[in-house]
Amino acid sequence: MSALEEPLKKLVGGASAKQLAEGLDLHTVGDLLHHFPRRYTERGELTRLDELELDEQVTVVARIEKTTLIPFRGAKKGNRLEVVVTDGRGRLSLTWFNQPWRKEQLVPGRSGMFAGTVSVFNRTRQLTNPDYELFGSDTDPDAVDEFAGRLIPVYPATAKLPSWKIAKAVNALLPVVDWDALEDPLPPQLLSHKGLLPLRQALEQIHRPRNRAEVEAARSRLKWDEAFVLQTALALRRADDSARPAVPRVPRPGGLLDAFDARLPFELTAGQQKVSAEILGDLAAEHPMHRLLQGEVGSGKTMVALRAMLAVVDAGGQAALLAPTEVLAQQHHRSITEMMGDLAEGGMLGGSEVGTKVALLTGSMGVPARRAALLDLVSGDAGIVIGTHALIEDVVQFHDLGLVVVDEQHRFGVEQRDALRAKGERPPHLLVMTATPIPRTVAMTVFGDLETSVLDQLPAGRSPIASHVVPVAEKPNFLARAWERVREEVAQGHQAYVVCPRIGDEEDEKKQKKAARSGAGSGADGEDRRPPLAVLEVAEQLGAGPLAGLRLGILHGRMAPDAKDDVMRRFAAGEVDVLVATTVIEVGVNVPNATVMVIMDADRFGVSQLHQLRGRVGRGSAPGLCLLVTDLPGGTATRARLEAVAATLDGFELSRIDLEQRREGDVLGQAQSGVKSSLRVLSVLDDEDVIAEARAEASRLVEQDPDLTAHPALRGALHSLLAADRADFLEKG
Repeated sequence: MSALEEPLKKLVGGASAKQLAEGLDLHTVGDLLHHFPRRYTERGELTRLDELELDEQVTVVARIEKTTLIPFRGAKKGNRLEVVVTDGRGRLSLTWFNQPWRKEQLVPGRSGMFAGTVSVFNRTRQLTNPDYELFGSDTDPDAVDEFAGRLIPVYPATAKLPSWKIAKAVNALLPVVDWDALEDPLPPQLLSHKGLLPLRQALEQIHRPRNRAEVEAARSRLKWDEAFVLQTALALRRADDSARPAVPRVPRPGGLLDAFDARLPFELTAGQQKVSAEILGDLAAEHPMHRLLQGEVGSGKTMVALRAMLAVVDAGGQAALLAPTEVLAQQHHRSITEMMGDLAEGGMLGGSEVGTKVALLTGSMGVPARRAALLDLVSGDAGIVIGTHALIEDVVQFHDLGLVVVDEQHRFGVEQRDALRAKGERPPHLLVMTATPIPRTVAMTVFGDLETSVLDQLPAGRSPIASHVVPVAEKPNFLARAWERVREEVAQGHQAYVVCPRIGDEEDEKKQKKAARSGAGSGADGEDRRPPLAVLEVAEQLGAGPLAGLRLGILHGRMAPDAKDDVMRRFAAGEVDVLVATTVIEVGVNVPNATVMVIMDADRFGVSQLHQLRGRVGRGSAPGLCLLVTDLPGGTATRARLEAVAATLDGFELSRIDLEQRREGDVLGQAQSGVKSSLRVLSVLDDEDVIAEARAEASRLVEQDPDLTAHPALRGALHSLLAADRADFLEKG
């Protein structure tokens, strides 16, 4: 057992180990040593209080400005202690209920660390019942020594496990680690060549630095750990994929692809032609294609993917398109069969001689339809199948699977795309698509096993989209104007979307009540921030109020498949004026006549999601309008995020903003990359040089030692990085 695999309870005590395990999922020495401080502060340095995010778990360093004990009014017994802390620019309110004795400790002029969840009450940021540690406090004799004369580490923490308790556990651990048994995953020649610290020194310095220079030296070394181990895993995967044989798929002249191209009523964009040529070249090779196709919303990725699928069918194979939701699968099936016409009716009366069947397979299909689809797949009658996760089930078999297309790749894990690829007798070609633009460094990490193609040109005839924030807290009349704009668009013969964060049905209500009981978003007097707006409630209010007389439709994920399909068909046919929906319309829905979208509680959606949603309008010749409604006050980072979305249609710029405001771990979460560990010090946005160098070094090492025989410590680090169910990943190398 390596030093990092030792259980914490042996070294820091049972009680502390239990808190660390339950609160932060830290179980071993390595877990705690790699739980790095998120920042450092000094005794005289205060936290920017005006930048705190709502619902964020924070630890702040601040000075007490005012302390007030307020008795409850009326017959109710008890009191509320309100403490105002400041950084000299902004203020934060701290509130405790029925704990008057704290007033003797929390006296104006004292400084300390305060930890809790940020909420808003009376438009003021606050922490309710926060934990705290005062500098020089006589309530904790260790507090003076703990933080005297050194940088104070501020750790990612929880409500029950504040930063300073984590710091004390680390202090207890560092002197008793078996450093002699510590294995370094980086090859010695790499350490020497890059001038990096030994692993022990880096770990000690990042937790207990004497100055900022020591922090930077430690971080530089640990960034290389994360980048190099990850890039080695991706290099092994690339080597494995390129070594596998594949069936070349070359479309026959005068076949299905040529027939389809001849019927296109428009010219492909230059970008579509270029990317199609890259894909057709990959399909003709004797090793599997592994390509990422990314492009702006509406750039024509589906057309490029369809041409690739037709090429494979031409060559005698089958193609499967994996979609994340039933709504999207049905939409793809409908649009592809419409584009193909009689080419999608191969073997059927009236079908084209060079055509094929296009099957649909989803989890909620009826038994007869499901049985027919499965038979068409195993017999080879269906050259193309479009489906959801149902395609991955064991019962699904193909006659000759030649191409797997994964739409909205960020919704699927490596395991899921591999499960579908395993259904081919020989490895099928793989094309993954995303409408969420990805910076180059993210492409080298999340999708580091794939070649990348980019579609950055919109087809002719697409219209611009204007976006505006509707701040109802400051200007409530703006919302009334938003509904007037919807009516105006409908009066001109157009249609509209209204998007809400939740459904509002019985199951939805149970989740809301559970969240309320857990105290999420509680205010100073136990008040909760109002729950997110719901489709069912908003539709009812709009139908009886500002949109009365218009034809409203409802769409959400818990509707029966036939009901969903019926609503989308009626909306596409112009029989519904306004579609009130959840984010099921986020991708793949194409109704060119829809020109306006109102997103309620827009602050509850991520940047990329807002960009995706917005892409549902402006798909025809009329300009689009997207209104982002929020009741959050101005001056917050969330409002700034909404303003950024409204200010640009550049998806790559928005992806940078999105990543800057999220933890790096979200970028490399298990769902996207198949790894369980998040990045802690490596920034996929700021550390492009490190990532690129690590990729080159890892590729060189894997080429020289594909089994990592000479690098057992690196192999061990890879096993720690990979999720348990991917442990066989390395055996492929």
